[in-house]
Amino acid sequence: MVRIIISLLAISLSFHSYALTSVSASVDKNPVMVNESLILTVTADDDIDRNALDTSALLTDFIVGRTSVNSQTSMVNFNTTRTTTWNTVLIPRQSGEIIIPRFEIDGVKTQAIKLNVLAADKSVTSAQQDLFITTQVSATELYVQQQITLTVKLHFAAELKRGSLTEPTLTGANILQIGKDKESENIINGKRYRIIERIYAISPQKSGDVILKSPIFSGEIMMPSTRRSNFLSFADTKPVSIIGDDIALTIKAIPTEITGAWLPSELLALHQEWQPEPSKFKVGEPITRTITLTAAGLSEEQLPEITMEVPQGLKVYPDQPELHTGLNNERLVSQKVINFAIVASQAGEYQLPEITIPWWNTVTNKAELAKIPGQKISVLPNTDIIPVTTQQPPSVNLENPTAPKVIEKIVIQSDNFLQWLFLGLWLLTLLAWFISAKRSTRSVKTTKVSDPKVNNAYLALLAACKKNNGELALANLLPWAQSQSSNSELLTTLDSIHSYFKDKALSNAIIELQKSYYGKNPSQWSGNNLIDAIQNLNKQNNVKLVNTELSLNP
Repeated sequence: MVRIIISLLAISLSFHSYALTSVSASVDKNPVMVNESLILTVTADDDIDRNALDTSALLTDFIVGRTSVNSQTSMVNFNTTRTTTWNTVLIPRQSGEIIIPRFEIDGVKTQAIKLNVLAADKSVTSAQQDLFITTQVSATELYVQQQITLTVKLHFAAELKRGSLTEPTLTGANILQIGKDKESENIINGKRYRIIERIYAISPQKSGDVILKSPIFSGEIMMPSTRRSNFLSFADTKPVSIIGDDIALTIKAIPTEITGAWLPSELLALHQEWQPEPSKFKVGEPITRTITLTAAGLSEEQLPEITMEVPQGLKVYPDQPELHTGLNNERLVSQKVINFAIVASQAGEYQLPEITIPWWNTVTNKAELAKIPGQKISVLPNTDIIPVTTQQPPSVNLENPTAPKVIEKIVIQSDNFLQWLFLGLWLLTLLAWFISAKRSTRSVKTTKVSDPKVNNAYLALLAACKKNNGELALANLLPWAQSQSSNSELLTTLDSIHSYFKDKALSNAIIELQKSYYGKNPSQWSGNNLIDAIQNLNKQNNVKLVNTELSLNP
């Protein structure tokens, strides 16, 4: 029992009496290449605080990567050994002789290390290194807001366990990765490398001479195990870091002669397509004009708006633009595609104005103009739509009252049940009105043979709305509107209906009808809103007619 107590006391004394006596520093390779990583190892012979090592003195000559700390305690024959080890990844910033300074931990200092850094010879580097990065830009001289592409390739001949690649850095610039990483293989100087390729779009926002910083790769590679037994042994790993070459860029300011939108591009073009062909345009049928804007070296957010003006008699309905971005010969190419639906309300010749977009040619350093020339289109009559004609009231020969009356001929376009139904209802309404008028004590005489607000155009329009037949409703809108006006010459287009009636419900219903048939994606149209609008207008006109009393001739 006494011996056990003495042994425990000896162990306790050995723990408390052990103190830091030495700190050593070493590197895993010397000499080393520029932009090639090395590992600085600092070892202390005691259990030391993990934050005791200060590596800030290395930031001037090195890119300092992550630091891993390992503490071990071992006991042999009651002799306790403790060690604390720091492993720090360093990348030299420049070639030449670099001194790694002495580090002090708890009053004990390491020795300084003289490091020989060789210039990065690409042919030698790729032959000797298992890991390296190459970078390439599409242009080194560019304008503000002009986009260039940076291609980064990570080459590795060793087996990677894990790793991450940072983004390139450039002060005052927009940087965006394009697409996904690409993997390939290649043999360089007799050594097979796996290659991971990543492409960035870079758009500087300030002028001047700047430095584009290359991405940094940090990770771990698999190393052959140094253990004697392979049973239940695991492969060793080694932390590595690598960085590519920095790239000097010259950013030019916006030229002083630019006053409008600034669009720096290698190539900018406008293109149009028609559907159907321009020689086949007809009244009432939608014409689709597709305009495509293509620009190299611009992002889709930089592409300007595209508008189209049309003369009177045409109505235009633009769709939402479609945006696309891709790479072509390592150049960023963006596109904006927009469809315009054009509807003609009457036949004739129409002159479409030209469409222009000013831009700056970064190849010739000149201002240029992309344009689609003005174009004349011919719209032919449409035999499937009721022609717009002015309906004249029946004429009466006052000098010869016995002359036969002119009977208005009602033509029903198609033998449709609903149309005959509405016609029968209309005749019953007239009969009821006639009986009521006979019983009335007041004699009212009107100058019209029948109610002008209820006619064949009105009935045909109602029937089309009941059937949700938008094409037939469009065909009967103008005849109905002209039958409601004393001056039908003012109503020749759908636009004139809006300005003549000045009824919001009617205008909204007509716009809804046009969009459902002439948009890019036609939708099912319901005639309920248009029925309500024309019936309300018809009721208002009928009230005015009933309240108008005309005196009898003596």
